[in-house]
Order: sequence, then structure tokens, then C-alpha cells
Amino acid sequence: MSAAIRDLSNMVRRCLLTFKLFRIFVAGVGFFSLCFLMTSLGGQLSARRPGDPPFTARAEVLGGPESRGVLRKISDMLEVIMKRMDTLSKLGNTTDTHRLDELSSALDRIQPAGLVQRIQALAQNMTDMAMRVEQILQRSVATNRVRDGILGQCEVPKDPRYPDCPSKVDWMRARWTSDPCYAFYGVDGSDCSFLIYLSEIEWFCPPLAWRNETVAPTNKPLPKKQAAFRSDIGALLEQVGAGKESLSFMKRRMRRLAAQWASAARRLDDRLRSRWREQKRILVHVGFLTEESGDVFSPKVLKGGPLGEMVQWADIFSALYVLGHDLKISVSLKELQGFLGVPPGRGSCPLTGPLPFDLIYTDYHGLQQMKHHMGLSLRKHKCHIRVIDTFGTEPPYNHEEYATLRGYRTNWGYWNLNCKQYMTMFPHTPDNSFMGFVAEELNETERLHIQKNKVDNMALVYGKEASMWKGKEKSLAILHRYMEVHGTVYFETQRPPEVPAFVKNHGLLPQQELQQLLRKAKLFIGFGFPYEGPAPLEAIANGCVFLQPKFNPSHSSLNHEFFRGKPTSRKVSSQHPYAEQYIGRPHVVTVDFNNSQEFDRAIREIMSTKVEPFLPHEFTCEGMLERLHAYIQNQDFCTPEAPFPPANASRPGPTGGAHSPFVHLPDSSVLVWDYNASSPVSWPPLSALRLLSSVEGQSCVEACQCAGLVCEPAFYRFVNVREAFSELDLECEGVESEMNHLFPAFSAEHAECSLQKDALLFSCAGASDKYQRLCPCRDYRRGQVALCRDCL
Repeated sequence: MSAAIRDLSNMVRRCLLTFKLFRIFVAGVGFFSLCFLMTSLGGQLSARRPGDPPFTARAEVLGGPESRGVLRKISDMLEVIMKRMDTLSKLGNTTDTHRLDELSSALDRIQPAGLVQRIQALAQNMTDMAMRVEQILQRSVATNRVRDGILGQCEVPKDPRYPDCPSKVDWMRARWTSDPCYAFYGVDGSDCSFLIYLSEIEWFCPPLAWRNETVAPTNKPLPKKQAAFRSDIGALLEQVGAGKESLSFMKRRMRRLAAQWASAARRLDDRLRSRWREQKRILVHVGFLTEESGDVFSPKVLKGGPLGEMVQWADIFSALYVLGHDLKISVSLKELQGFLGVPPGRGSCPLTGPLPFDLIYTDYHGLQQMKHHMGLSLRKHKCHIRVIDTFGTEPPYNHEEYATLRGYRTNWGYWNLNCKQYMTMFPHTPDNSFMGFVAEELNETERLHIQKNKVDNMALVYGKEASMWKGKEKSLAILHRYMEVHGTVYFETQRPPEVPAFVKNHGLLPQQELQQLLRKAKLFIGFGFPYEGPAPLEAIANGCVFLQPKFNPSHSSLNHEFFRGKPTSRKVSSQHPYAEQYIGRPHVVTVDFNNSQEFDRAIREIMSTKVEPFLPHEFTCEGMLERLHAYIQNQDFCTPEAPFPPANASRPGPTGGAHSPFVHLPDSSVLVWDYNASSPVSWPPLSALRLLSSVEGQSCVEACQCAGLVCEPAFYRFVNVREAFSELDLECEGVESEMNHLFPAFSAEHAECSLQKDALLFSCAGASDKYQRLCPCRDYRRGQVALCRDCL
């Protein structure tokens, strides 16, 4: 078929050369030229589904038996036309009118009945391709004009600065037709076009001297603009769009919280004293809502499906917009391609221009979609990406080579990002950045109303799906002895059998009605699933006590199906570890539900305890705004960071000996940065650094927590030096550098100090009985664990 297509393409070119002599040919068969030009490109300019093979066209366009029959008829017809044209071109003594009459007669004789109508039907599916084909033709003509004069200058260069150039040219010779994006950029099968592409669009070959005048000028950076806080979200709601129940849910939430966002923005603006903030160009692409990823969430919004992710994304939209940034929102692959400037084809080529965004917020689905459609540009621009990742991604899973060699490879992860580019729902792993979400705040009138109207013997069960109630009969029976039990379990016609008869089931409730139920209930109880959702925070904010099960042993990817395949080794000690660790009693009670006596005592304790509504600052609108503002203005993963100092070098002091950049805190084994030493630029600032060593078998997350601090992976590059060991009284007989996510660390058994060889593997997580780890910790703001005291 491909040989026939090439023959037909050659016929079309011959037709075009006689265009001026045979104008009637354009009217009669010009459309055939368009059809066969697109066919010669492998059908790739048609509206293909992502993932189709390179030369698969949509069945309704070119793939059916009828279409193939039409193509054969067109082929036969063109062959007759070409033979007739060859004959006519030799009749030099006849008039133009006679030639045109002859050609018209030939066309009339070979046109089968109904063929034009069928061609017109096919044309309806190709109207959106005409513009792209025109661009390709223009590029091809321009290339041909230049090529005549420079064929001799297109030898493949052997430049040691571009060692991959010859192999890339060989690849292009063999595979340039595998993706129409190469033709879009002017590649036509000649070595000249390969070299132009590989030197100007990609960067594997040196610039061509004779192309200096044709190379596009370097794009100048756009002038920086000041971001101004916004209070009206009307324009944002229009951007979010409609057509999906998930989007409708998000917009309802955004409208409901609009006044709180506006008030929080005014307070933060006052605290920042109207400090100049750069307005960023930001793309938010919600990959899991695209049709290409299956969009499994939208159909479940009204059937008890998980809403935590949509709560978080709605709050991300609002926070970025209220902070005053230039925001674009994408929930489809077509929108993503349009915003990024993706060339037509299968995604093998870079973007058509510079990245039009300073930041891109997406999820793992969106990251995979960008990889497929951005080609080499993803590698170049991935430092701009922030991945919304509910449960987190730890460094050994993120580092592709290390994950493959050491058995950490999963379905997710292995993107070789800086792990701070992953942004989580809760601050459960300091290797990542904490994005979070917000819970509704109460005014003083609402707080007093709640305290006055609480029903001390009313409990509400956390679980909208009937499966979450299965096997909980024993605990529910104990709870029913003391309290009236309510539920919000989804059902269509019949009450779910998993829900006991004594439970008053309200079915799924709109957010405002659920809010009213939480304001009456004294107890909000979870039975172990879902993990780490937003609902417990909302219940605590409405004056409920959250009762949850303790997991013994802790749940992790090693022993629990839910976490298997997730890129983290984190051990989850309860249904909601954040609530257990950062809030605790009296608002959060964590007990062993398998111990009936302990469970019974907890119920009676809760009934007799008075609690007020409580919401940590980091889950308020103002808290999320200040956290996101700090990230946007200070996190920079695009500027390369040199090791400080080189991995295993010592720095000479004033007297010639080794000089340590650390000093001890008074009466403490903890080290801080020496203010008399040079202080390189860092965020968080080095003034927040507190360096200590863990005990054997302890992670840096745990070691820093024991000291009332938070592990800070951004500081690892400053403590990955041999002086850190001696200042912590860890005597090394030898110092080695190695790729290991537990390093830098000290082995007491061998008196050996190990430094980290790859910065992507700096990790707060992970522990071993063989090592004492060096742990860079920092202080944190009260109610805002993501930020140090000097970070805002």
C-alpha cells in the first residue's frame, strides 16, 4: 500500500507542475491531490486516537472497505489522466483550447457514477486538516528554493561537540516518516532537511553556516508583571467550564468558599505589606478528568465516589487565581495540546515554540499525557512541572535507574524529578511539598451556635460506600449502646444490607446539608478507609471528635493491597496519620478497634468531653495562600545547583586545616550553620538548618520529629560533606561516595562514612539497622509545618 501511495504522491507532484496549462485539472481533481498528499503522510493528520500505531487512520475516514475501493478508483483514474496529459503535452502545434477540450473529455469518460459524492463525504472528515497541509506545502516549497543552491553543503558533520549527530541522521533516514511532525517542521527525506531539523528544532547537530539568515531570532523573555490579589472569581468559574459532573462539583465548592478566599487574600496582602510578587503564567491540567484517561471520577460524583481529589483541585484553582496569577485550565487533551503548542503527529517532536508557561500543575495522568505529546520538550521543561500526588513519591521510586536496579520500580514514579516537585494532600512526607486543601472556617456566631446545639449522643459514620461498612458489625453494636448512629451511604432503590437497621441513613447529601449534620453530631467515626481524606478535617472544624482505628502493624506497600504499587514505603499507623500526629486529643482519638474494652472506653470518654471547633491554620484559605505563595516565589528547580562543596572534598580553613561550616548550639549535639562562614543562597534559608544524626534503624523523618523539627531535603547538599561527620563525633576511617537513598550515613560496624553521589536520592525517608543517618532538620511555623519561621 505504501508503494502505491508514493506513486500516487509522485503523480500529484507531476499534476502540480502542469498547473498553469491545465487549470481545469485543478477544478476537477485538485481535491484528489489533497487526499493523496495526506495519505502519503500516513493518515497522521486525521483525528487519531492517542495510542494508535503510526499509520492507523480513523476507520470512518480512510479505514473501511468502501474507502479503500474509492482510493483504488482514484488511483486508476489518475493513471489515465497522467497518460492523457503526457499525450496532450506533446501536441505542440495545437491550440490551448483544443488541449482543454481533450482533457475535459477524458475526465468525463472516466468519472464513475457517484464517485464525486463519495469523495465529498470523505472530505467532510478532513476539513480540519487543510490548514496543516498548507503549512507543510509552504515549508516544502521554501526548502526546495534553498536546496538547489546548497546541496553540496549538506554532508553530515563530524563534530566532537555533537557526537550523536551522525547516528541521529541515520535514524532520521530510516524513520522520518514514522511521525508527521517531522514533515510539519519541513523534513522531506533529504539530508539537508534532516540537518536543518536536528540543528534548529532539536539540538543534536551543529548549526549550519548557510542557515544563519534563516534561523529564527532568539525569543526574548517577556517582561515581568506584578501579581495582584483578586476577590471576584467570576472569570475563574467561566474558565473551569462545564459538561462534567466533576466540574460542576468543583464550581459549587468554589462559589461556596469565594467569600472566604477573598477575605483571606486581604489578610495575607496586609501581612506581606503589598510586597512585589511576580505574576506567573500557569497552566493547570487535570489529567484524571480527561476522556483519554477514562475520567472515572465524574460518573461517581453522585454515587458516593471519592471527592477528595476534586476538593483539592477546586482549591488549587481558587488559590492560584486569587493570588493573581495568569491562569489557564485544561481538562482535555485537545486543550493541553493547544495551550502547549504541540505539533501535529505522535509527539516525537519538540514544541513549536518556547514553553508558554512558568509553571504547570498536573497529576500523574497528565504527566504521562505530556510525555506522549511533548517529545523531547518534556525533558527540557520538566523543571516547570508540579505533580499533585495524593500519597507522595519518595526518592528511591522517583530515580529511574536506582528504582530499576534496587527493586523500587512501580507503575508510578521514576520521572527523575526533584521530589519537592511532587505536591501532597497532607504533609506526611517532607521529601515532597505539601499542597493541601482548605476546610470551611466558622465565624464566631456559627461557633457559638454549634456549641449550643451539639447532640452529645449523636454519631456520624465516615463512609459513603456500603463496602466501607462491611465487617464492622461488632464496633457498630458497641457504638449503638451509647449513641444514635447516622450514615450518608449512597443507594439507588434499596437500603444497602451492610448498613444495620438501627442506623439512620440519609443517603448522599449535598455539601451544605452534610455540613449541617456535622454541626449537630458529637462524634465522627472512621472504620479504616478511606485513608487520609478531607472529611475528618471538615468534621473537626465543625466541632466533632474524630474517632479512628489504630493499625497494628502499620499499613504499607509491603502488607496492604491499597498501597501496593504506590511509589512510597511510608508506614501508615492509622486511618488519618496527620490528624493523629498534628491534632491529637481531645479532637482526635486513635484506638485499637479490635479491643472491645478500649473501644468502649473511648466512646464514653468522647461523650463526656467538651470540644470546640478546631481547624489548623495550614488548612484555612489564608494558610493555603501563604504556603502556595511561598512555593511559587521561592521554589526554583530550573537553575542547576552545584554541589556544595564537591561531594568528598574538605574546605581549607584560615590556618590551612579543614574548616567546618557548622557550629554547635549551646549545650546541644545539634549543629547549625556557622554565620561566620559564607552563606550561599538557599530556600529555605540556612538560618533554619539544624543538623543531627539518627540512631540506627531510624529515618530522618523520625529523628527530626523527636527533636521537635521537620526534615528538610533541600539542606542535604550542604551537609553532604565529611566535616559533618566529625562535628557530630562520628569518626570515619574511610569516606566513600555512593548512590544510596540512605546516604549520607555512618556505619559504626565498619567506622565508615558514606556520602551521597546523586542529588536526586537525597531522602528524609528510609532507615536501616546498619546506619546512623545524617539528618538536616529545620524549624517550622506554628500551624504551617511546610514553612520555616523565616520562609515567608
